[in-house]
Amino acid sequence: MTTAVDDDLWSAIGDPTRRRMLDLLLAEGDSTATSLSEHLPMTRQAIAKHLGVLDRVGLVHATAAGREKRYRVDEAQLARAVAQLSSVGAMWDARLRRIKRIAESIARSTDQRSTQQ
Repeated sequence: MTTAVDDDLWSAIGDPTRRRMLDLLLAEGDSTATSLSEHLPMTRQAIAKHLGVLDRVGLVHATAAGREKRYRVDEAQLARAVAQLSSVGAMWDARLRRIKRIAESIARSTDQRSTQQ
């Protein structure tokens, strides 16, 4: 896993419109840009561009369906993205626990100095 790939993946899922598209695809199954445009306040072309971003990072895959493409979520790639998010969340939890311990130590030290005066 390279940083560039991770950055691309995070950038793709960081956009609320693309997350909404993933939600719709997961809820409704395979779909086209045209059918997704019925649920989103944007043009079919804008949706196709967002789907292209999701496709580039492997979160969705397109198959030809006549003149359109049908998109489906790649559940294995989505699971990898979830695992990355969980890992980063765990790292931040650990960092925040360390910051809390440091802040509590400073507060105790400050309290002890004020009671000694």
